[in-house]
Amino acid sequence: MTRGPLLLALVLATSACGLRPLYAGGESGQVAQTLRSVGVQPIPGQSGYLVRSALVDRLGATDASPRYRLQVELDDEIEGFGIRGDSAVTRERRTLRARYRLVEAATGAVVLDATAGSDVGIDVVSSEYATLAAEQSALERLSVILADQIVARLGLFATRTGAQ
Repeated sequence: MTRGPLLLALVLATSACGLRPLYAGGESGQVAQTLRSVGVQPIPGQSGYLVRSALVDRLGATDASPRYRLQVELDDEIEGFGIRGDSAVTRERRTLRARYRLVEAATGAVVLDATAGSDVGIDVVSSEYATLAAEQSALERLSVILADQIVARLGLFATRTGAQ
């Protein structure tokens, strides 16, 4: 029966710590408005297409003339690291890294310059088709992970700078 006062104390302590939801205000909130004002520049290559598509999905509908431009440079690598006795690769690591810049469209000033990245392991099997399919699936997963990291960082930028 002592859970009630303990829960009340926890709620009061949490509200006093200064934490607030990143997406406070929903669609009309500061972060959502900032994210909708970001235009994603084309990114070359298949990995670029996948990352850009994921970013556009997460940022929402952009304005006809966005306030910010997001420029992304990708580095996509596959490295073999599991080696059998006959020197055949049994495991690969696919790494996708991004350097991205948020540029204010009106002035051309870079307001955020950051990186994101992730990697995933891939089993190399006797079927070349299965291995290629696994590499493609890994790229699709990594594209989503990178887009989530970038959008989260843009949200923090919007919160910290008061950008709208």
